Amino acid sequence: METEIKTIDNYLDNHYIHKSNWLRAAVLGANDGILSTASLAIGVAAASDAREPILLATMAGLVAGALSMAAGEYVSVSSQTDVEKADIEREKEELRDTPEIELQLLADIYEKRGLKKETALTVAKELSEKDALGAHIRDELGINEISQAKPIQAAIASGAAFTIGGILPLLVAIFLPLKNMEYSLYGFALFFLIILGALAAKTGGSSILKAIFRITFWGTIAMGLTALVGYIFGVNI
Repeated sequence: METEIKTIDNYLDNHYIHKSNWLRAAVLGANDGILSTASLAIGVAAASDAREPILLATMAGLVAGALSMAAGEYVSVSSQTDVEKADIEREKEELRDTPEIELQLLADIYEKRGLKKETALTVAKELSEKDALGAHIRDELGINEISQAKPIQAAIASGAAFTIGGILPLLVAIFLPLKNMEYSLYGFALFFLIILGALAAKTGGSSILKAIFRITFWGTIAMGLTALVGYIFGVNI
């Protein structure tokens, strides 16, 4: 029996939804790292004939972006955590003050999901006897281990992913010829974005072609508009 339970747990762990939290943060961070630093570098490269301003802008964008990404993700997810904690505390009070109403509410939820009225009430009673709060957190509030907010995990994943993504355009700006630098940055950034989109889609079990199209389309628009700004306000530094 114990072996069967372990097998079922391993099977459940293979579902793509279990990767959604860290995958979202990592993909968003890496995509933003590539796109933000490459766009910034392209804008400066279009406006300048020197390498130093390009490197300075790219490095500044990389550092500021990584810190901003991590801090923003932490604050955002922490706010979600605060809301979850407040709802859980409220649920504890309702279970203490009006247990009969909460039991019926749980039964109604199961009935709406397809159980017969008697069966739904039986399930609600049995789950409440074992862990009433856990049943309400999961089925009434919709909070579980997969969807539960993890601020530190999200912040680290976003900041690290942004740094890794941002380093790639920086390497291009350092080692490639200065002539037509903006085109080199665009080409390599697009290549990096395609790889990222394909890896993210494969990891998440979604369409690779759709992910590549989406990420290259919006990436091209962002870098193209930044380059246009650079050409319009171009100066020789």
